[in-house]
Amino acid sequence: MKTDSVFYRLFQEFPNIFFELIGNSPETATGYQFSSVEIKQTAFRIDGVFLPETEEKPIYFLEVQFQADPEIYSRLFTEAHLYLRQNQPENDWLAVVIYPTRSIDTAKTKHYRESFASGRVTRIYLNELGKNASLPIGIATIKLVIENEDKAIQEARELITRTRQEVYSVRQQQQLLQLI
Repeated sequence: MKTDSVFYRLFQEFPNIFFELIGNSPETATGYQFSSVEIKQTAFRIDGVFLPETEEKPIYFLEVQFQADPEIYSRLFTEAHLYLRQNQPENDWLAVVIYPTRSIDTAKTKHYRESFASGRVTRIYLNELGKNASLPIGIATIKLVIENEDKAIQEARELITRTRQEVYSVRQQQQLLQLI
């Protein structure tokens, strides 16, 4: 799916945006390495995994879901558990599913309710994050994916202006402007 590559590139180059998106400090990204992980001998591919450098921090499994999928949660838990079985990490783990809107989240959660209730799984609905002008630049950039073309163009222009005003390294500023 074309949105997967956008999110992969965004989180690869700016992992702090993911942690901001889930309500953590952007500095949490320090000490994590982001990658897409293929699980051996299966057809499963996890959209993204944030692997910590220490055992004290949790592993984050990331799924970006832009179309209704009644099996998203069974697949997510299967992928996560296969990864845990094959890699035997000491770390705890959490999962984050990013949806454009709540209406796309149609899968049943009955078998996984404890994981949702405990906070092990977090669902983020991009259209519920607020107005782009009040969001950090990275999160506002993510939201461009769900905007209609006219609004996306207007928002992108505003984000370009904001990006040029923010204190970023030249490299980071160029990367963010390319993504926008």
